Amino acid sequence: MRSLKIICPNGHLGFAPLKPESFRLGVAQRPDVVAADSGSDDIGPVPLGSDTSTSPLDWQTYDLEQMLLAARGLGVPMIIGSSGDTGTNSRVDMYVRIIQELALKHRLPRFKVGYFYSEVSRERVRESIRAGRPIRGLDGRPDLSESELDATERIVAMAGAHPFVDLLEKGADVIIGGRSSDSVVFAAPALHHGFPEAEAYYLGKVLECASFCAEPYAAKETVLGEITHDDVKVTAMHPGQRCTVASVAGHAMYERSSPYHEYVAGGLLDMTHCSYEQHDERTTRVTGMRFVAAEEFRVKLEGSGKVGERFVGIVGIRDPYTIANVDKVIGWARQQASERFGDTGYELHYSVYGRNGVMGELEPVKTPAHELCIVVQGVAPTREMAEEVAMIGTRQMFYARLPDVKGTAGGVAFPFDEVLPASAAYRWTLNHTIAVNDPLELFPRGMTEAGV
Repeated sequence: MRSLKIICPNGHLGFAPLKPESFRLGVAQRPDVVAADSGSDDIGPVPLGSDTSTSPLDWQTYDLEQMLLAARGLGVPMIIGSSGDTGTNSRVDMYVRIIQELALKHRLPRFKVGYFYSEVSRERVRESIRAGRPIRGLDGRPDLSESELDATERIVAMAGAHPFVDLLEKGADVIIGGRSSDSVVFAAPALHHGFPEAEAYYLGKVLECASFCAEPYAAKETVLGEITHDDVKVTAMHPGQRCTVASVAGHAMYERSSPYHEYVAGGLLDMTHCSYEQHDERTTRVTGMRFVAAEEFRVKLEGSGKVGERFVGIVGIRDPYTIANVDKVIGWARQQASERFGDTGYELHYSVYGRNGVMGELEPVKTPAHELCIVVQGVAPTREMAEEVAMIGTRQMFYARLPDVKGTAGGVAFPFDEVLPASAAYRWTLNHTIAVNDPLELFPRGMTEAGV
């Protein structure tokens, strides 16, 4: 192939529904692949630990339906990564089931559905630790200990392009992937068709968030990427958006600790020498990217562990004196919780909003806050205890004993009469990498069919 075209309608499938108008315009360009990523660790550790989705099922089904009908109508592959927000095995199974139900609903001719799983057992990780192959920490974390492994509820490995390419080679028309690096969802079909790694991974990097690479800002709109053996072009499909040099370069570099590098499974995408040019009014052309293969193949692991049950309270404060002494008010409430439960065995968290005044054009303006909103979270082993911790932490702010308050404290703080149940609290336990001999070994694959 001289070129390959891919459309991406949504930077996080199902997180909010795709916009159909620009999607239809993208489909009209007759792309070779329709693809989207469906997950992120930006959503926090709760969905992974609890094995749930953070996005409504109806929203996810809507996006899958639009993409499936378009891909089958064009006769091209449809590729999804990090299914159901986290890419756990149950989310992959759910997406495969949705595809099969949609195929029956629309009486689509039979087609092949490839899928792969990404969950990794604690035993598999423990074997590596005990064999002297450390699970290396990322972002300053120490190597994984067995005690931290024991505190982990669920682990997923982040796939590179390899399981996607393998399933394409086996003739899959639709691929439902487990947890995956965002960019490889788009790089894989390019690699499958023989395009260079550097251009393929850059194509994935620029497409992974859909219209975030265009201006003016507009989420959930479709963009089209085209790869050749020499360059990558990206075009906004929404008539009111443009992919400009600034928007494309800015998106490519916005989330890197080093703004010119993107780590992908098996190597490093080097964007140091990228050249950007305005190809036409709504298209930017990029050249000069490089790919450096890693000496040792390592796969990222994400793990989540349960902390406890959780309740939430909300407090509003408008009294200027109480606002000025809000840390003392919080300290008083913490003391009351300590008198009831001691100093360990639970958690009490306060998030204060509005403390820093208003934002100026260039920097924050240090004006006195007019009103504060404080979110209180109580976390404990049982729901009953978590509710009481949150209730003490919330209501006792109303009773804080400040020295210059005379008489009634009415109007000082306004807690809601009740605290609200929330999802259980989880924390990230693994943000690590594991060495593997085969990039496919952590990702078992399967093939089924859908349609009539």
